[in-house]
Amino acid sequence: MPSSADQLIELLDLEQIDVDLFRGRQPQTDRQRVFGGQVAAQALLAAIRSIDPAYIVHSLHSYFLRPGDHSVPIVYDVERLRDGRSFATRRIVARQHGRPIYFQTANFQTEEDGLEHADAMPRVAPPEQAIDLIDVIRQRSETEADAFAREWAALEMRYLGVSGLGLPVDPERPAEARLWARVNGPLGDDPTQHVAAFTYASDLTLLGAALVPHGMNLGSPHLQPASLDHTIWFHRPFRADEWWLYDQWSPTAVGGRGLALARVFSQDGRLVATVAQEGLIRVLPES
Repeated sequence: MPSSADQLIELLDLEQIDVDLFRGRQPQTDRQRVFGGQVAAQALLAAIRSIDPAYIVHSLHSYFLRPGDHSVPIVYDVERLRDGRSFATRRIVARQHGRPIYFQTANFQTEEDGLEHADAMPRVAPPEQAIDLIDVIRQRSETEADAFAREWAALEMRYLGVSGLGLPVDPERPAEARLWARVNGPLGDDPTQHVAAFTYASDLTLLGAALVPHGMNLGSPHLQPASLDHTIWFHRPFRADEWWLYDQWSPTAVGGRGLALARVFSQDGRLVATVAQEGLIRVLPES
């Protein structure tokens, strides 16, 4: 996986092979399947490449259909569903081996003034006082921590806690997890790089919130986790290479699936995005 901000942007960049048809590259990785955040970010960039720069992405909705094969490129086919005066919509299909592995619908809007309100950021310790997520993982497994550090070096994450461990237990919301995150290195001033890099990072920890009440994590043995769908609403511009708070919680888990939601705040307290994901959290029988 990319080990720096430059490598992350290089990974997410696309080759155009025809009108509205793009090919995405693959990283060197020990993972068995393509990381969902990579597919979502590359698909979003394909949509952005097909649209007038006056339109800014405000939401994406997506489904992961099949595990991706990291040994071959992914082809992204963009369909122009609508180009209106204020809004535009794109549908993106990611394919490998002649079959769709991922669908995304992205909606864009021109800049517009209007009513505004937003949640306040919760009171949390600043990133400098939080714990490096790798050190948290190292407390349970040196091997897992080394693998995490190797695979996710392009991102920096600082752990604030989960319900009952760093965060107070709330009987009305038993599954909470908070951390600070940013791309580990400077990005340019192109907003496209920042929404793509954030989309990439947004898939890494979110589903873990659904495991908090069960004393498990995404690396737990006998757990089969996988992203099933992923949605992002982009509210306000922000830089993915500056600290943002990932305020995650899970309202429910049932049927081997967990639902996780997150508010995203810039360090100055602005609510900049909201993320939702349902994922597989199937517990396998011990052999």
